[in-house]
Amino acid sequence: MKTVLITGVGKGIGRALAETCLAKEHFVIGTYQSTLPKIQHERFVAVRLDLSDPDSIVACEKSVREIGYPIDIHINNAGILLDGDETRVDPKKLRATLEVNVIGTIDFTERIIPLINTGGHIVNISSSAGSLALSQKMKSHYPHHYPAYKISKTALNMYTVTLAEELKKSSITVSSVNPGWVKTDMGGPEGEYTPAQAAERIYKLAIKPPKTGNFWFGNKKLPW
Repeated sequence: MKTVLITGVGKGIGRALAETCLAKEHFVIGTYQSTLPKIQHERFVAVRLDLSDPDSIVACEKSVREIGYPIDIHINNAGILLDGDETRVDPKKLRATLEVNVIGTIDFTERIIPLINTGGHIVNISSSAGSLALSQKMKSHYPHHYPAYKISKTALNMYTVTLAEELKKSSITVSSVNPGWVKTDMGGPEGEYTPAQAAERIYKLAIKPPKTGNFWFGNKKLPW
């Protein structure tokens, strides 16, 4: 049994990841922002976390520490998309997006690193929209849409690279993962995959850490 910490388990991919890990008989610590997750299981503990609030980040780290289970897998799943189909950068939305998707995520992760076991795995849920190479190839899918979100995921990918280098000596793997186009509130009803399908693919990567510092879709390495 491993201990898996997942941010944003209230719905979508996060909830599906929590359910997948519980089905695989792991212990899950899941964070939520406002509404308590509808997950009841003896191996599940919910902890409040608002990634836009530094005080909430500190309190959540303290709660995770007090639970007393060293972390084997930490999945940064929580994130927001505020600019939808907009094509121009709105500075207010960009600041709010970066606060959650990048700054809050990094702040929380840095506080959790001391709690991660040797041989552990940090998984950052990114997007193909965060790949400079793929965004050029997929202009027909999202030519200039949701710029703040794309900027945030590109920044998160760079955090993966820099953190992987930093943690090499500690034998902690760091990966970025593209979950695919998923049928969630964020992805919309036309997504190609269900949350459960995305969660299973992410779980398989998370449970058997690949070479650190790379970007993945399933077992396929993606370009930055």
